Amino acid sequence: MQKIAREFNYSESTFVFPGKEGYTRNVRIFTPTQEVPFAGHPNIGTAFTLASVGELGNISNEENVIFNEKAGPVPITIRKTDSGIWCELKAPESLVIGAPISVDLLASALSLEPKEISTDIHQPLVASVGLPFIIAELKDRAVLENARSYMPGIDMIHAKGITPDILIYVHSEDEFDIRTRVFAPLDGVPEDPATGSANCALVALLTHCMSKEEGEFSWNIAQGVEMKRPSVLEARTKKQANVITGVWIAGSSKMVSEGYIDV
Repeated sequence: MQKIAREFNYSESTFVFPGKEGYTRNVRIFTPTQEVPFAGHPNIGTAFTLASVGELGNISNEENVIFNEKAGPVPITIRKTDSGIWCELKAPESLVIGAPISVDLLASALSLEPKEISTDIHQPLVASVGLPFIIAELKDRAVLENARSYMPGIDMIHAKGITPDILIYVHSEDEFDIRTRVFAPLDGVPEDPATGSANCALVALLTHCMSKEEGEFSWNIAQGVEMKRPSVLEARTKKQANVITGVWIAGSSKMVSEGYIDV
């Protein structure tokens, strides 16, 4: 599986096995360099593909499936719409907030100046709902567009024992609530056009930072614009008694190719 993922060289490749113990399918996910316990868009794409080719039976309106993965069960809602098939997954783990990252160090890894990283809402830090990412807010969209991964800085973060998969974001004042970019060069992904797991961690963190103790919150997110591969992500969270009780990411997919592996 790792050899196939490296050969395809996509951000992630999924491998689907028969479901056991009540799960719809067992799913394993690989980047070009390693297996990961959970990822967002590979799950959305896998559910979409299985539904599209009839592996999940006849879906008249809506179907709920559960994929078993290393991070735990991943529930996914599959819905037929006028424009195609829409899928939404629930993150498998509760929010975990890790160590803060030095602004100077992160700025170096992103080819930015420290003053271009915002700390108004939170310090740059590691957050996860199934897969950890360094998350940092930037001052404005121009800074977001100018960011570039710088390997000496990436290597310095990695040397501290922190996986340098980085999500940077800005709050947007257009048709999107948030614009994000994700860099994961040590995973063989210089930049990712859509990262459900990272954006799940982001909205969970933003929900955690809110003064509101309960409610349902949603965000329309743009990613991949700067690399000319634009994606739209729909994220939502639920908070009760100051505890985040659910984090979801959703979107529509399109089939672009299919084939066979000749072994």
